[in-house]
Amino acid sequence: MRVKGHSKKLSCSPQETYKEIMIRGLLSVLLVVVAVTESSALAKQEKNIAKFGKRIPQTLSRGWGDQLIWAQTYEEGLYWSRKDNKPLMVIFHLEDCPHSAAMKKIFAESKEIQKFTDEKLIALNLVYETTDKHLSPDGQYVPRIIFVDPSLTVRADITGRYSNRLYAYEPSDIKLLYSNMEKATNLLKTEL
Repeated sequence: MRVKGHSKKLSCSPQETYKEIMIRGLLSVLLVVVAVTESSALAKQEKNIAKFGKRIPQTLSRGWGDQLIWAQTYEEGLYWSRKDNKPLMVIFHLEDCPHSAAMKKIFAESKEIQKFTDEKLIALNLVYETTDKHLSPDGQYVPRIIFVDPSLTVRADITGRYSNRLYAYEPSDIKLLYSNMEKATNLLKTEL
């Protein structure tokens, strides 16, 4: 086949036309451009994560701390608690509850609480009740924060300041919550 203005033959099968060769070439170039663009975008995203030291936010946080790693279910939380030998902190709340919203705001804004949770606890927040009745020893109310030892024992001894809602915390109780988080890391001794 001869191309107008060229004296050399193009190396292709006799069935291909000049347009097909050009289209194939353009598609190849387009593929290379897309691959380079994608790889540079991924590299930039990884660079930003490393630069700022932040993790990709998770929807599991529900606003309680986007930089924390949250267990998806109670069963998963128990698994990670046992595996990592860290207590599980279970936060019961409702999205449309003003008390839950106020506690969530204080919890998420406290760098001390966020750091401690990230390093020393397995975190789970639930907008529904579990089938484990041990997690509601004095009733089902929100917000409620209960700790579970890696031995899978609910820490009923770690309570808030209210006698009628033992596991309730308000924004003004943030120091007590932090103290209770520290107390939860003093793991129960299990018999061998």
